[in-house]
Amino acid sequence: MSTKNLEYYFKLDPLAPSNHLVDRHIGPSVSERVKMLHEIGVSSLDELIKKTLPENLPRNNLPEWEPKTEQEILAELEALANENTQARNFLGGGYYGTYTPPVILRNVTQNPAWYTSYTPYQAEISQGRLESLLVYQTMVSDLTGLPVANASLLDESTAGAEAMAMAFTIINKKKNLFVVSDKVFPNTIDVVKTRAEPMGIKVLVTDIDKYDFSSDDLFGVLVQTPDTFGEIRDFKEFSEKVHAKEASLIIGSDLLALCLMKSPGEMGADICYGNSQRFGVPMGFGGPHAAFFSGKEEHIRKMPGRIIGVSKDRIGGVAYRMTMQTREQHIRREKASSNICTAQALLANMAGLYSVYHGPEGLKSIASRVHMFAALADLNLKGLGYNVRSGSYFDTVSVEGIDADNIINLCVQQGMNIRKHSNDCVSMSFDEVTTLSELEKLLSVFAEAKNKSKNFNFEPRPEFPKSMLRNTEYLTHSIYNSIHSESQMLRYLYRLQRKDISLANSMIPLGSCTMKLNATCEMVPITYSGFGNIHPHAPQTQTTGYMKMINGLREKLKAITGFDEISFQSNSGAQGEYSGLISIRNYFKHHSQLHRTVCLIPTSAHGTNPATAAMAGMSVVPVACDKSGNISIEDLKIKAEKHKNDLGALMVTYPSTHGVFESGIVEVIDIVHHYGGQVYMDGANMNAQVGLTSPGHIGADVCHLNLHKTFAIPHGGGGPGMGPIGVRAHLTPFLPRDVILGLGGTGGQISASHFGSASILPISWAYIEALGSKGLAESSKHAILNANYVRKRLEKYFNIVYVGHQGQVAHELLIDLRGFKHSAEVTEEDVAKRLMDFGFHAPTMSFPIPGTLMIEPTESEDKGELDRLCDSLIKIREEIHEIESGVADKKNNVLKNAPHSLDEVLLLPWERPYTREKAAFPLSWVKVRGKFWPTIGRIDNAWGDKHPKTILPEMDFHL
Repeated sequence: MSTKNLEYYFKLDPLAPSNHLVDRHIGPSVSERVKMLHEIGVSSLDELIKKTLPENLPRNNLPEWEPKTEQEILAELEALANENTQARNFLGGGYYGTYTPPVILRNVTQNPAWYTSYTPYQAEISQGRLESLLVYQTMVSDLTGLPVANASLLDESTAGAEAMAMAFTIINKKKNLFVVSDKVFPNTIDVVKTRAEPMGIKVLVTDIDKYDFSSDDLFGVLVQTPDTFGEIRDFKEFSEKVHAKEASLIIGSDLLALCLMKSPGEMGADICYGNSQRFGVPMGFGGPHAAFFSGKEEHIRKMPGRIIGVSKDRIGGVAYRMTMQTREQHIRREKASSNICTAQALLANMAGLYSVYHGPEGLKSIASRVHMFAALADLNLKGLGYNVRSGSYFDTVSVEGIDADNIINLCVQQGMNIRKHSNDCVSMSFDEVTTLSELEKLLSVFAEAKNKSKNFNFEPRPEFPKSMLRNTEYLTHSIYNSIHSESQMLRYLYRLQRKDISLANSMIPLGSCTMKLNATCEMVPITYSGFGNIHPHAPQTQTTGYMKMINGLREKLKAITGFDEISFQSNSGAQGEYSGLISIRNYFKHHSQLHRTVCLIPTSAHGTNPATAAMAGMSVVPVACDKSGNISIEDLKIKAEKHKNDLGALMVTYPSTHGVFESGIVEVIDIVHHYGGQVYMDGANMNAQVGLTSPGHIGADVCHLNLHKTFAIPHGGGGPGMGPIGVRAHLTPFLPRDVILGLGGTGGQISASHFGSASILPISWAYIEALGSKGLAESSKHAILNANYVRKRLEKYFNIVYVGHQGQVAHELLIDLRGFKHSAEVTEEDVAKRLMDFGFHAPTMSFPIPGTLMIEPTESEDKGELDRLCDSLIKIREEIHEIESGVADKKNNVLKNAPHSLDEVLLLPWERPYTREKAAFPLSWVKVRGKFWPTIGRIDNAWGDKHPKTILPEMDFHL
């Protein structure tokens, strides 16, 4: 039995299992921990924690639960998956059966080199994923017929709400009427209504063919094709009416349908959105799925989310990067157009690569087959005497004038689900995996309901309606027309993979992002078919395994946070912030205090907070910090007193983004409560709280939890994420609801499905169950240990900006580089880029303080990896000293020229005042470990912003 860590946590038992995850999850061994504590200057881990956490901080001793072994985790999750009923779903509504090509499933979805990478803010070491996301954007742009697409949004319904917000921004918020077709998916309508209310937007849901366009307040119209009943139509003439009012036309659509039908761009759409799920991503009880979003070029700077663009590197080579709005919610704060911090990059990559693998002809073939099933269903249902809704359709047919509940129940008895629209109307949606025998089985139910014979006619091969047929080409780029064999695809995926740094290469020390281990036993279950093949609107009797798993996770999260209830609806941390503030807003609305809209936000709070507050209809009032980085109690009292009649909330991060446990946090919360406000605690730094303290015990009213940080869901190159919120009992009635399932509170729908990205919740369930209560607490303690070890090693070379009351940091620290700008003309960006030459991703740059780097080592890194990072930064400090002392030139040195790409070092003439070896192998272990080569030189950010190009350039993609 391994005792590397277990001897510290559990009694040694010769018969105890040897494969507890704690032993694998926490990096430092027993002997390493002793050396690290000695370096810090404390005798034990408990002494370190005592010095780090303020004495007056409420503690949260978790109820004990024993850790499960890896075998137990896998077996229990497999059993839960098998408890879900894998009925054949014809429910549609934005979720469809699909087939993930195994080459993508194994080499992307299940590949840690893809799912453990970080958001590609550092372009030079992210070229593979950036190329893949450009493939996705180009695919979306081609199919929607609009020139600019983003790199995905959180889900279809929130994308519809983002489209409304973008249209509102286009007219500078001078008009406030937004018209929505009553044939849009009902969950999208509800999310749009939720988003509109705090923005002061009036939403009119109506039959658009009867709308008279008389209002001068109209700024946008939202329609859908195919719509909720499956009908497709050409909105070209309708768009002219919309544009005559100087309003935007938004069209929700379906990527597979657009392989056959006219594009929204041809119809006059200004914005198009939808779900790319059916391009190879399982339904997963609602997600994660990449929502697609596209628009006109003139509105590119108003588009929400992340956009990948084409730029060039230092030597003029083609280079990709995130463009324009990069981290705008941190930079522009409450003036940002969106708070989308987490996209769905991994799922966007899957969808884009699916389009590469199948190519235009393959996609058209799949779409034609899907339409054929719908057409055969239409033909035979009419033959049985049913009233099928008239009009053109793609994959969905609707039947009216029936006993809907009776038909649905008969289908369920046969292992099939269809969708109910009303008491006399149902619909059936067909997909990529539909078979002729399934169609026959479905039609048999309708035949038996009328006591009709089952003589079905499957001979005709109906064609797509000519009036709606697409006549424009799409996916003409060579990338979609050259990689169709599995050998080609495999090599392309590995070529992309080699260009990116992930946790498979080295630690990623980003502050507030918690890039910890995503253990394999946590990841394997998300690809179980019993989790993947479940529709989010399936009858609750078919989702018992999911509900047991989710309710088990809910109870553990309640114990961890000290809250009374948890909502899982939010699909990201930033969306969790929004859900929390909307719950607070609805609480005040219920108590006739909707005037309470002032939101106090300390400068030490998480960077997305101001943008979220603005989205929730709140006015942001900053609160200063003192010279030690703590919230200024005096300034807080002044601001709270000044706004006492309108104080709605305080948004606070704990430990703060300054990397300290503030001793005044309880007093801060008491002050806000005294003046009638609610306290929202940002969960970005929960990794230092779990098992030691909790938001609920400290006194917060609501907190979101980044499951993709503290609770081990991987970042996926920029998503998926999950941001459930915990609340006190008085906020429970105002939690988000689900309009289709009838679940939740009264707070309005936030996301497309009630449990958000449900299929990744098994990861957090597994993490919590595998570590057990003691292991979770030890994880927090070791996160603090690792951060303080890094602090101690670096404090001789760099100023640590803030420390706690006894000189310690929490789980992250800020190193100050501001002085080097004056002494050596070296910036934080230079240091970040130079770290790439050592094989490391940079820490968080310029946040929360410009000119700093924020380091969070996490508990999963061993002493050796921490030492390599520290040695690299110390070596960089020596290189800065060479500039300061005049040994190295201020303009032409290893920092200013970093990173050094393979082409620069090996192929180009070398005219630098330092050696190639110093450039590429600054420390001996870089060579021994295996050099990670940046594939491009330093990127030209300004050029990319000035010349925005958001589709993949034509290159030689033959392998």
